Amino acid sequence: MDIPPLAEVRRLTEKRRDAWWTVLLVDPVATPLVRWTARWPRITPNGITWAALVMGLAAAACFAQGDRQWLIIGAIVYHVSFILDCMDGKLARLTGRGSEFGAWLDYVFDRVRVLICAIALMGGQYAKTGNVAFVWLALAVVFLDMLRYIDALQIFKVRQGMKKKLDDAAALNGTAPAAPASAFAAMDGTVGGAVDGADDPADALPVSKPASTLMVTQQSFIRRFTKYERIRDYLIAHRIRTHLVSGIEFQMAVFIIAPLAGAIMWTTIGAGALLLLFEFAIIYKLLLSTKDFERTMASFKAQASEAPQETPAMSR
Repeated sequence: MDIPPLAEVRRLTEKRRDAWWTVLLVDPVATPLVRWTARWPRITPNGITWAALVMGLAAAACFAQGDRQWLIIGAIVYHVSFILDCMDGKLARLTGRGSEFGAWLDYVFDRVRVLICAIALMGGQYAKTGNVAFVWLALAVVFLDMLRYIDALQIFKVRQGMKKKLDDAAALNGTAPAAPASAFAAMDGTVGGAVDGADDPADALPVSKPASTLMVTQQSFIRRFTKYERIRDYLIAHRIRTHLVSGIEFQMAVFIIAPLAGAIMWTTIGAGALLLLFEFAIIYKLLLSTKDFERTMASFKAQASEAPQETPAMSR
């Protein structure tokens, strides 16, 4: 295939919003590699997914040794694994060789990598120190990773359900919700899925013009946090989603920053606390969104009840 210029490859393969770790530390490497890889038809997206898993297992083997030098090597190998994990989706989008099975494979392998690396990293530290806290820490890492993706998927389903109801009500009334367009903000990386190692399947969608019912209202959240829109717009302008500590940042803190810093326990605890803080913020934002949604639906019902009813003609 004819390989487009790098700028075009970036446009075709990079998501409109992504984790700051991916935008700043992965895409500058992964996108040029994808452009080069696309020249070789034998290299498939699923093949890269398998390579990412193998590198993840290699990182786990390094972590299990427990020694400082092996932890550093493991952190570097894990980052290589994550770069490959981001490359498979990019290659699929660039070459059109993506598949539903490939998306499933990517998601499952991501969870397997986190599970095995968590056991290996904390198990290696337990074997070295005898501190049983590392055993509990391994369970906490797996639990938080699972919680993030399960909760995110449910939030995505709830928001999509509200969006559909708003769209249907707007179409039925032939009008738009009684709210400013800015109140219908795009989702800020707050939902989960298995798209190229990211948390938000909406981030992988093409950029489209905002519509009043495109996303669920955010009026209450914006009123409570007046600087939110300014921060959000700045981050989105740089392709960074406002969910600054998501599953990706949590993994990188545990499997890269912690081993490099030589502070496994406290770095993991700190990253876990930040992840939970952002999760609670997302849940609170969803709660406010549901209230805005209910008020908007009520306004639709009021408009429908006030609309003049056609009286059928009297039969003669």
